[in-house]
Amino acid sequence: MARQTCVLSSEFSRTEAPTNQKRQKETMIELLIKREMNLKNELLSGLTVALALVPEAVAFAFVAGVDPSVGLWAAFFVGFITSLVGGRPGMISGATGAMAVAMTAFVILYGLEYLFAAVILCGIIQILCGVCRVGKYVRLLPHSVMLGFVNGLAIVIGLAQFGQLKANHAVTFNEHTQSFEIVGQWMSSGPMLVTLSLIALTMAIIYLFPRLTKAVPGTLVAIVAVTLLVQFTPLKSFTVQDSVDRMDVLAQEKAEKTRIFESEKPSLVYSKLNDRGHDLAAEPIVVTKTSTERQAGYFAIPSIPFNWESFVVIFGLAATLAATGLIESLMTLTLIDELTETRGSSNRECIAQGLANMFSGFFGSMGGCAMIGQSMINIRSGGRHRLSGITAALCLLAFIMIPPLWNCIGMIPVPALIGVMFIVVIATFEWTSLRLWNKIPKSDMFVIVMVSAITVAFDLAIAVAAGVVISALVFAWEKSHQIEAKTEQDDDAKLYELSGPLFFGAVTNFKEIFTPAEDPETVTIEFKNTRVYDHSALEAINGVCARYRDLGKTVVLKSLSDDCLRMLDKAEPIMEVNIDTTDRHAAV
Repeated sequence: MARQTCVLSSEFSRTEAPTNQKRQKETMIELLIKREMNLKNELLSGLTVALALVPEAVAFAFVAGVDPSVGLWAAFFVGFITSLVGGRPGMISGATGAMAVAMTAFVILYGLEYLFAAVILCGIIQILCGVCRVGKYVRLLPHSVMLGFVNGLAIVIGLAQFGQLKANHAVTFNEHTQSFEIVGQWMSSGPMLVTLSLIALTMAIIYLFPRLTKAVPGTLVAIVAVTLLVQFTPLKSFTVQDSVDRMDVLAQEKAEKTRIFESEKPSLVYSKLNDRGHDLAAEPIVVTKTSTERQAGYFAIPSIPFNWESFVVIFGLAATLAATGLIESLMTLTLIDELTETRGSSNRECIAQGLANMFSGFFGSMGGCAMIGQSMINIRSGGRHRLSGITAALCLLAFIMIPPLWNCIGMIPVPALIGVMFIVVIATFEWTSLRLWNKIPKSDMFVIVMVSAITVAFDLAIAVAAGVVISALVFAWEKSHQIEAKTEQDDDAKLYELSGPLFFGAVTNFKEIFTPAEDPETVTIEFKNTRVYDHSALEAINGVCARYRDLGKTVVLKSLSDDCLRMLDKAEPIMEVNIDTTDRHAAV
């Protein structure tokens, strides 16, 4: 039996967590104290993560409709602060797509200063969540929701890489949303073949190099090798610098055309809006930065009116960002806990994420949260301590501040980084979940698929909330059918011996058990094998007793547990029950 349990456990998680508390403590002590930190692995892993952070930060800034520097500085502030004081050593944070998507429309409507204010308020909300110890509740999430989250996020990361395979980007007008979008076309066959070849080469190096030696992370070797190949051979591909320059120009063009369109919209007839949008999208516009624009990386209080109207404007986005950031961070924390067989502090991570976002807002960046992709790169490369995350953030700062280093980063081919992310996708996706379809309840399998699909189609926060609701409803439905009773009857009395939980879902079945019209004058309800959980259960008991009382019959509630008696005491004003504390039963 013990062996069977172990086999089933391995199907549900990558690593079997120790069930014995003493063993778990010993494991944590061994990992955190006895096992010395490998300085080389931590530094090289941090450098590898920094290289992968650059295109991701630029891409997410592009999604949010802000300057790439806003995303790069966010990656530094969030990554550095959370690595320094966060609750999960080895976890990497930075600018993320989940939060960037929520910012897009807000930036268009209200501008950057309101965005920075919303990010600051987001940080305050997250700090309050940590102080109120909200973080611990993430551990109550069903495992099926966790699997769906991991699989969905892996799919999202994978799909995002295909956007890098497009060229000839241009600003277009979307009639459905009446907004401007940046759309690209698939590469032609020649460049596409080169790009796919470089991606495959990168993945092959990452997979095969550790078989030769583990002295240097395979990811770093792959990035360097492919970069040298592109720079010193006729084989050419677009680089990080090309991507940054392209996104910078397009983001500015999109912002300027949006500004012009929004200023002209009130004076246009509704039927002419789409025509004007298409005309404006086709017009060549040269945008140059002005000296009055706020630069990322410099401290400043957001220049917005400090009144109730401004608070109302930023609160909705701040709450959305705070919820999305904490859910993604805490679920990533739980995943890293499983991979390393250690336990991080969820409440401390909430406070660290809040501090990071507050700093980001004051220093003109877009904020962020934990990044499962970069966290997986760090763990795979040997990063287990805070040093790897701090190294990644400091390397990223050096890339931003030192032009020669940025020039080196700019030479990295984007296909090399796409290959790195595809390896992350393969490592992140829970492949064992594909074998569970006939081994776990259908409801759990449905939750896994549904959470994955909603994560891809909509939003992580919505997916997790929907998964929790469905899991709770399924649990309530299944438990509602477990309330039952054995009966014993003589001429003068009848005994109902209940078993199973009594709560809101079981109320209907509970009421159907009793037959007041057919029962004798005295009825005893035995609660030794059941528990009363909520107000609905109390009302059901009260209703059953009332039915007997209307017929002039007596009901005795017997063997109620202490917590049930306390609930009955509190509910005394709304229940006609007399509790006899001497023999621990209630007579009605």
